[in-house]
Amino acid sequence: MKKLVIQGNKPLTGEVTISGAKNSVVALIPAAILANSPVTLEGVPDIKDVHSLIEILEIMGVKTTFNKNTLMIDPTNIASIPMPTGKINSLRASYYFMGALLGKFGEGVVGLPGGCNLGPRPINLHIKGFEALGATVTNEHGAMYLRTDEEGLVGTRIFMDMVSIGATINVMLAASRAKGRTIIENAAREPEIIDVATLLNNMGANIRGAGTDEIRIDGVDELHGCRHSIIPDRIESGTYLALAAAAGNGVLVKNVIHEHLESFIAKLQEMGVQLDIGEDSIYVHPTKNLKPITVKTYPYPGFATDLQQPLAPLMLKAQGSSEIIDTIYPKRVNHIPELVRMGAKARIEGSMMILEGTDQLQGAEVVASDLRAGASLVIAGLMAEGTTKISQVDHILRGYDHIIEKLTAIGADIKMIEE
Repeated sequence: MKKLVIQGNKPLTGEVTISGAKNSVVALIPAAILANSPVTLEGVPDIKDVHSLIEILEIMGVKTTFNKNTLMIDPTNIASIPMPTGKINSLRASYYFMGALLGKFGEGVVGLPGGCNLGPRPINLHIKGFEALGATVTNEHGAMYLRTDEEGLVGTRIFMDMVSIGATINVMLAASRAKGRTIIENAAREPEIIDVATLLNNMGANIRGAGTDEIRIDGVDELHGCRHSIIPDRIESGTYLALAAAAGNGVLVKNVIHEHLESFIAKLQEMGVQLDIGEDSIYVHPTKNLKPITVKTYPYPGFATDLQQPLAPLMLKAQGSSEIIDTIYPKRVNHIPELVRMGAKARIEGSMMILEGTDQLQGAEVVASDLRAGASLVIAGLMAEGTTKISQVDHILRGYDHIIEKLTAIGADIKMIEE
């Protein structure tokens, strides 16, 4: 079993460079199969989810080369075959192959998606969107079968019952090749949606309004290859900003688009964290005398659900009682009992997490139950006295590119061991 071992309470100084956005790249890679010639993605993070997607592409007959954060995808000889369930079940974003295969072939078979266990995350909105475009979707033996008749996909108006990044992107992928115009109403507005729309437009699609709550897509007959640079990962950015505030002695976080983090930065400043915000970097000053805050997660541009867990250890440094309410994934609380093992005064009351200021966390054996809970425990381990051992580290490696190297470079004592 792999474990991360952290010797805590070391002063962290220097700089960290943020990688490309995980939540973009897991959609950009499936989107690339819509092209009829090679697509090159730049700034691809070297994370487990990317390698899983590459394996899926290769099973489908798509050639790939991945070198120094540049991924070339050549879908010229792609075969529309049933998707392997093993890799599909390891990551949730494999569901983007549904929209991509529908757009490319008018049909597809995709195993039901997995990923972090954050409570119910149904794909009924995706299915509703595909059906509105004219597809039939059936669940047979644990796989989704997607089919169209001779007419294929036809553009239409689709209202999303709730804001969903996944469903917005999936419908966008399918509709980019549908006949006529598709309008997605109540669309998600995240930066990753704009990133995917930018790639598709560079490939020859006709998509307008990405980043607003109404996206208009005029279908085209074919899409071609292109080069595309991925946006920086706003969740990784927020994680390192929280880490720098919690355990840093002056840390510069580079390759950041601060406009993507406005609600998060506002909360850090409300706590009393001093930040120097540059054009594409943020310097985090050493912190003292932090104030407690209340955080409530909302869809973008609200406070991101993915950042409430990484922020929790910093809240333990505040003088008083802080609160977190996750309106998106109310069951995203598994980091709290693990922080308590490390001496945190924290508890769950109904839909609220309450964190009291604590003098010093102590190293302990803890479990990363999901990706962002793992990030929370890494930050807590860096703050704590003594040794912290984190198991189930595969969750962390799914989403954080070269986390050990990046932390070692700023003075952390962190290593991976096999037990």
